[in-house]
Amino acid sequence: MTAVSDGRTLDALEARLVALPGVSVDRDAPAGFACTYRTGGHFALLVTIDDHASVEPVAVAIAGTDVETIPVGKGSNLLISDAGFPGVAVRLGEGLAAIDIVRSDAATDSTDSTEDGRVLVRAGGAAGLPIVARATVKAGLAGFEWAVGVPGTIGGAVFMNAGGHGSDMSASLAEVTVADLRSGELDVRKAESLDLGYRRSNLDSSELVVSATLALEVATDDVDGDALLKEIVSWRRANQPGGPNAGSVFTNPVGDSAGRLIDTAGGKDLAVGGASVSSKHANFIQAGDGASADDVVTLMEHVAELVERVHGVRLTAETRLIGFDPERVARLHGEGAT
Repeated sequence: MTAVSDGRTLDALEARLVALPGVSVDRDAPAGFACTYRTGGHFALLVTIDDHASVEPVAVAIAGTDVETIPVGKGSNLLISDAGFPGVAVRLGEGLAAIDIVRSDAATDSTDSTEDGRVLVRAGGAAGLPIVARATVKAGLAGFEWAVGVPGTIGGAVFMNAGGHGSDMSASLAEVTVADLRSGELDVRKAESLDLGYRRSNLDSSELVVSATLALEVATDDVDGDALLKEIVSWRRANQPGGPNAGSVFTNPVGDSAGRLIDTAGGKDLAVGGASVSSKHANFIQAGDGASADDVVTLMEHVAELVERVHGVRLTAETRLIGFDPERVARLHGEGAT
């Protein structure tokens, strides 16, 4: 898709979208309000869907244009350039954040449990990972506790196969419902079709994860889910910074830690403009007061170059970078890296 250049196209699309129930549209919306870095330019249109019945009509409306689109969850792994995004950002509101624990006490209905006896949990794409984690523990299930420490949504977690504490989405994901903003179609896909790998899937920027179904084990008597949740939350508070950041900047190289490599290379001393490497965890970049999106990306480049020079390892950024120079993005994402 091409970037939007015709304001009349946006006007016509906005008019169609605002007429739909459960849909709100913000013109020239600041990306900083939708992303945890709290910086960046503006979205030409920011569309929020709160009614499940409106997902397909929104997809159909957008598919009838040449408008570039991106899905946005909590923006906890996203950075928009200072120039902004000239297309449509689509996010799901609280109306698509429901969590349904599908349990069959008799375990006889194949729609209520998987073949291996695990319990299904259906969560809307806007459901927060910590909320889903707590809901599953409360329901006596095990296997999704790790997500209590990840400040994203189910939709975003599927998109990047988010994970932590030794697990990730692929360990429990059964299927997803996806809205294709290019074709206007909704599709149910099995997890194995998503090619889930370390912080990646085969979903692209025109595909919006509407909901996901998890398959979880019933917790055994020797598993204290509440204690595990507390342990993970405590670890996160002790080891990761709060404030305006987007979590881990770089993926961990095989057999090593990006944070360790950055720290031992002297990366905690690096800063560009209002952006600085966190003193608490070297694989986090903090966007301080007045920090621009370019400050953050330039600092990412400096960190990667430092680690490559000191350790001979080229780090790969996991942050989604939208609206930046393609060569810079390709380099940070490891495309054509030496």
